Amino acid sequence: MDRGKIIVRTSVIGILANALLAAFKAFVGIITGSIAVTLDAVNNLSDALSSVITIFGTKIAGKRPDKKHPLGHGRVEYLTAAIISVIVLYAGVTSLGESVKKIIHPETPEYTTASLIIIAAAVVVKILLGRYVKGVGERVQSDALIASGTDATMDSVISLSTLVAAAIFLIWGLSLEAWLGAIISLVIIKSGLEMLRGAISTILGERADSEVSRGVKEIINTFEPVSGAYDLLLHSYGPDKTLGSVHIEVPDTMTAGELDVLEREIVEKVMDETGVILTGISVYSVNTTNDAVAALHEGVRRIVMSQPYVLQMHGFFANEEARTMQFDVVIDFAAPDMSAAHAAVVKAVAEAYPDYQLNIALDQDLSD
Repeated sequence: MDRGKIIVRTSVIGILANALLAAFKAFVGIITGSIAVTLDAVNNLSDALSSVITIFGTKIAGKRPDKKHPLGHGRVEYLTAAIISVIVLYAGVTSLGESVKKIIHPETPEYTTASLIIIAAAVVVKILLGRYVKGVGERVQSDALIASGTDATMDSVISLSTLVAAAIFLIWGLSLEAWLGAIISLVIIKSGLEMLRGAISTILGERADSEVSRGVKEIINTFEPVSGAYDLLLHSYGPDKTLGSVHIEVPDTMTAGELDVLEREIVEKVMDETGVILTGISVYSVNTTNDAVAALHEGVRRIVMSQPYVLQMHGFFANEEARTMQFDVVIDFAAPDMSAAHAAVVKAVAEAYPDYQLNIALDQDLSD
């Protein structure tokens, strides 16, 4: 079964389970006068709505690429996760308002054995549903499913808290319903904010997954002519489509024909083993025929790597006759001023090699 069908099927299961739970809890909340149980039912309805949105989002994301969106519609899934988080946040804010009203104007709940059994059953169902939905979400890399599964697991804790409040009322006659409702609301709001922050971060564009980026570089470095892979930049166009570009260091003796064969082989192997589509491979030419340049490279490297906030130096190439030298330096994001750190590198190298014209490019720490 393909990824889209798995997400839809899982979402349908979530819709049915949450709709049934909402109906049972609403019934219990009405007959017992429990605001906490009623709010929990509302939360289940918001979960069901989230699953509906996940289905629509998955359907849109699965549409074929078109002229306006040549790379497909996969990023709609990230927008779906953001919408779900807003729904959860709205449900939390609304329920908090209702809880505050009940605190100001309290009502005494009336529990029955049947109502408590229903709530206990809901706890079990939510635990199982949460683990299932989140597990499927992680397997198919669906942020929306992961969010729904996490929310369901949290709901099981909330329902369990309702049982505790009921036990306290039955044993000591102390009603904590409204206060529990407020606590539940705050937990829901916190969950919504965390989900929204994660969704926005994904939409903005996050750092490439370390395991993926390192895997791509390791594959590239297995090719004999390659002495290094740098500046790997990955763009996500949905959980199952990642495009990228990279710079590779190769000997200056390679021909255009040899480079063409090498790049095609790299693209094919990276795609087969990681699913990443390399749309561009740029070349750094490495001096291999001049011992003096090799010694120069090592001397410059020692100077550069001794500077604060420098993580990496690559792409070195020198022309002794023209007295030119060029390379890239990667500056840590922790540097208070990247431009100043770069300037310090340029100054240090210029002082050591005053007769060379320098071209030192500033790179950022894009991937591990």
